[in-house]
Amino acid sequence: MAKRILTVAVLLILTASAYLMWATSVPGQSYTGPLPPQTASQALLSDNLRRHVTAIASVPHNIYFRTNLENSGNYIEQYLTDLGYKVHLQKFDAKSHQFRNIEVIVGNDSRNSETLIIGAHYDSFGKAPGANDNGSGVAALLELARLFKENTMVNGPKIRLVFFVNEEPPHFKSSNMGSLVYAKAIKNSGENISGMFSLETMGYYSDAPNSQSYPWPLNLRYSSVGNFIAFVGQTSSRSFVRSTVESFRYHTRFPSIGGTAPAIATGIDWSDHWAFEQVGIPALMITDTAIFRYPHYHKISDTPDKIDYAKLARVIEGLEAVVRHWGKERG
Repeated sequence: MAKRILTVAVLLILTASAYLMWATSVPGQSYTGPLPPQTASQALLSDNLRRHVTAIASVPHNIYFRTNLENSGNYIEQYLTDLGYKVHLQKFDAKSHQFRNIEVIVGNDSRNSETLIIGAHYDSFGKAPGANDNGSGVAALLELARLFKENTMVNGPKIRLVFFVNEEPPHFKSSNMGSLVYAKAIKNSGENISGMFSLETMGYYSDAPNSQSYPWPLNLRYSSVGNFIAFVGQTSSRSFVRSTVESFRYHTRFPSIGGTAPAIATGIDWSDHWAFEQVGIPALMITDTAIFRYPHYHKISDTPDKIDYAKLARVIEGLEAVVRHWGKERG
């Protein structure tokens, strides 16, 4: 009996280990070593990111601070308008108030065109200013909008850039969550959606040992140094995660990890990509891992001075290259 129990235990351990390696394996090699010197375009990106985060996320902005939330939304709309975009608003009611998702379209605005959605939520948690969560993601999306406008893929596929409201509690994973409202509508439209990127809490990096933690058993797999950007999703989006990481590593000299896990893994679905998974659209989160690295997560100390804008700029340049590569493959 003891031998049988031991055999079963060994088989379970081997099976779990094999599954972990399968779920977390991604193509390519993460960049290591010193980062290349900052370029002029990265310096401009860094300055713009700081300006956006300061404007959007210096004070709490959510259902409890509605004037501030409105101001953040207005800033997003004005910047996109100034870039020359036609801004689309998806308005909806929740808890006796009206809210709006904000969207612009890049490229071929055809129903039959293959579509990539890139989104970020612009509300903050409670009394936290939300500079990293999620001013960093919003700022990144605004700068992607600028970069795409400077060299638009006019004849390529469609890219929808969407700023979601109501990601944070009390709306999280409810019918009032802005990204779920949007995901249901876009799914019902019949549009050909390839996948969705959620830009979430992206701006904090550290080269210190033990600056990074993970939910078990991912701590057995990855580095304890929090100097990378992560691409994560549920196992149903494994192919989408793998192809995105492969492209990022090919185009970008910046540390990265990627992988998938079941929804029961802590944090794996803590962003707007969850909403798209609910309607069967492949989705992933691009993040600095938030609570597993960032000491100011959901705190009033989540202020604009905590973000490493220079490193965030490098990540955004890499994402721009990933999206342009995606477009060329489908153009």
